[in-house]
Amino acid sequence: MREFEILRASTPSDVFATLSRVPDAKLIAGGTNLVDLMKLGVEQPATLVDINGLGELNEIVLRDDGSLHLGALVGNSDVAWHKEVRARFPMVSEAILAGATTQLRNMATIGGNLLQKNRCPYFADLDAGCNKRAPGTGCDAIEGTSRMCAVLGVSDDCIAAHPSDLCVALAALGAVVHVSSADGERQIPFAEFHRRPGQTPWIETDLGTAELITAVEIPNLNFARRSIYKKLRDRTSYAFALVSVAAAVEMDAGRIGDLRLALGGVGTVPWRASEAEDALRGTKPTKANLTDAAHAIFVDAQARKGNAFKIELAQRAIVRVLTELTKD
Repeated sequence: MREFEILRASTPSDVFATLSRVPDAKLIAGGTNLVDLMKLGVEQPATLVDINGLGELNEIVLRDDGSLHLGALVGNSDVAWHKEVRARFPMVSEAILAGATTQLRNMATIGGNLLQKNRCPYFADLDAGCNKRAPGTGCDAIEGTSRMCAVLGVSDDCIAAHPSDLCVALAALGAVVHVSSADGERQIPFAEFHRRPGQTPWIETDLGTAELITAVEIPNLNFARRSIYKKLRDRTSYAFALVSVAAAVEMDAGRIGDLRLALGGVGTVPWRASEAEDALRGTKPTKANLTDAAHAIFVDAQARKGNAFKIELAQRAIVRVLTELTKD
């Protein structure tokens, strides 16, 4: 690991001042992803800014309007076991508990989870072509090992799947990311926070280089009490999703009144299935209706030989989850 300097910030102003002085500095909180990449030589920052001293970012607050405010420095485990999260947004708790290990969840933070790097094997291999890690070197996954890669939102420059479990649930719920900089504050709808690779796969989010994630806000959604996060993977713990489904359903006289649906493991970003939501509202949850909606999500999928199985696996998982949620 390369030598680096670590600076400790006690206020957001400290962070902004350091980032303006050292544009290549990296922020560190739990460090569960960044430190691993530093050990591999994928990330080589000369300066780290420790933001754990920003105590105002370490709060979980239930607002009067029913929305939930999660500070960027709140630990994943604290969110997963919080009584309001478990009662109002069970898919969020289930998604967090489906990821990593207890030790990692205790260290990892909400803000850091949003910035996870993809887990494509070529990204961590310094001898491989990877446009995310080294722009212009190509994407070896396209003709190589693609089993864990995406089939939705891909480009000729990158097919890496987004790795986060929590982000799939946040995408389904229409969360909002609060960010701050020396110029002020702004809010980013979750659907706009992560970027598809296109021709610039190294630009992964809408976050500016001198911006700090301060919180994630989950809007009040009463029927999210009836929600599920289902993760399909190679083993039952410490494995990334082959396919995951986050869904919440409101039933109205035997028909689907409203719903939220997002997928993980299949998209280059957390994949909100808005078209399927629109198609199912007002319909009866028959197997045929659910199957048609699940199939429609993948009309534009671009699969490789190694990951084509994900399409049918995801379609079956969607039908299974929605069938469970729509039972009387």
